[in-house]
Amino acid sequence: MQIQDYIDHTILKPTATISDIEKLCKEAIDHKFYAVCVNGCYTKPAKNKLEGSKVKLAVVIGFPLGAMSTASKVFEAQDCIANGADEVDMVINVGWMKSGKFNWVQQEISSIKKAIGGKVLKVIIETCYLTKEEKIKACTLALEAGADFVKTSTGFGTGGATLEDVKLMKDVVGSKAKIKASGGIKDRTTALKYIALGVSRIGTSSGIAIASTE
Repeated sequence: MQIQDYIDHTILKPTATISDIEKLCKEAIDHKFYAVCVNGCYTKPAKNKLEGSKVKLAVVIGFPLGAMSTASKVFEAQDCIANGADEVDMVINVGWMKSGKFNWVQQEISSIKKAIGGKVLKVIIETCYLTKEEKIKACTLALEAGADFVKTSTGFGTGGATLEDVKLMKDVVGSKAKIKASGGIKDRTTALKYIALGVSRIGTSSGIAIASTE
């Protein structure tokens, strides 16, 4: 695989315009990135721009706090899929994790996975807010709920991906789920370190820089 096959070309900032989204999609097509990752309101324009290409469309839900109701997350996920999303990147309810409400967390992930059927579900555990034990538990819950990926970060928390966290996540999920590293990955050298650890996807707004340098 080439490095571009790992890239989720991403723009999630609140100021992103429709023209920014269209530019993102064009760049993803030109550079043959695996996917683009956008906020839900841009599902349709992104899908239209990607029409006829092999680039997948990933859409975030419950973003970036993860603190809305399960029903709202399920609706958001279904809406994104109905409008053309191939993948859903959801944020877990971090407060529930910190409260030890593990059944609630698992049931929420399971409800969203059920709602999107065969589409890919990535579960953002927001590692910067969790203890080592909570990270292990969050990955276990995601596995038990049928998630396809566990993902490090939103990029909007107090920290992003770390090699240590990815090693820990890999130890937990093994080959039962894939891993997406995101948050602060801006150069090829760093991206290659994550790939060497076994990540299947890298979420970054620096995809062009990563793919264009040797």
